[in-house]
Amino acid sequence: MQENIMTLSDGRKVGFSVYGDKNGIPLFLFHGTPGSRVWFLEDDRIAQRLGIYLIATDRPGYGLSDKKDNRNLLDYSSDIEELANYLHIDEFSVLGVSGGGAYAASVSYRLPNRVKVCILVSTATPFVDGKPSKMMSKENRLAFFLTDYFPWLLKMANKAQKKLIDKNPEKYKDTLKKGGSHLSQWDNTILLDDDVLENGILHSKEAYRQGGDEIINESRLLARDWGFSLDKIITPIKIWHGEEDTLSPISDVRDMENLLQNVEPHYIKEAGHFLTEKDEVWESILTNMKECHDAQLSQSFFKGNS
Repeated sequence: MQENIMTLSDGRKVGFSVYGDKNGIPLFLFHGTPGSRVWFLEDDRIAQRLGIYLIATDRPGYGLSDKKDNRNLLDYSSDIEELANYLHIDEFSVLGVSGGGAYAASVSYRLPNRVKVCILVSTATPFVDGKPSKMMSKENRLAFFLTDYFPWLLKMANKAQKKLIDKNPEKYKDTLKKGGSHLSQWDNTILLDDDVLENGILHSKEAYRQGGDEIINESRLLARDWGFSLDKIITPIKIWHGEEDTLSPISDVRDMENLLQNVEPHYIKEAGHFLTEKDEVWESILTNMKECHDAQLSQSFFKGNS
């Protein structure tokens, strides 16, 4: 893993890490809410083998990236465009996990001539009338409720979470291991894996590096109108979702699918929210993206020689 910081045109700094094959197919990774640029303990061997260049970013207020006041979902497309230019990348694909799915969709909407494939993994979905789905776990619905009505309680909880991660990571790891009844069996099993937990500590430490305020802010952004119509996205979209996901219910994702004009869904039976932690699922996602990229190249070649 190589960590980097670049300065944007407005003076803000954005942090990012790179993995895989630097000469390969570029794929920007957008973390969940909360989350960070830390995706792997070491370089990703699957991306390396498949010839894929992974660029994982910190969104504003997370990790090494400066906060952006009064930002919205669509604003991040400008940051990604500048970062792509900085890296001399003309065309790229995007992958968003959980809350990061909203950003993958927004970047695809804003940059249709640059984004080749949009991958939504365990994605968040737009709320109806600003309210979370009744199919979502009550714990997750409660968090969104507190975000709107009792943010001070969440600030206290986030402060305690940050303190635990910084001062007693082993205790934090034990907390993660316990999982919970609000998670699927798939997710609770994954949380018993030591490598997943070690990576989770590093990931969370960066997510809370600047405190927990951005987590509350971003939860508000996800609950509000996203600022664009899903049916206006022309980029090919690949959905990967677990049918037993309790944090982002499959029923809402199917509703989202119906709004998209160029979509290929991959629904995984008995799977939960943490899809990218399974090597076989991660490899399937990257392989599918590579095949789509190669098919687009072939079409462009034949058009250019017709």
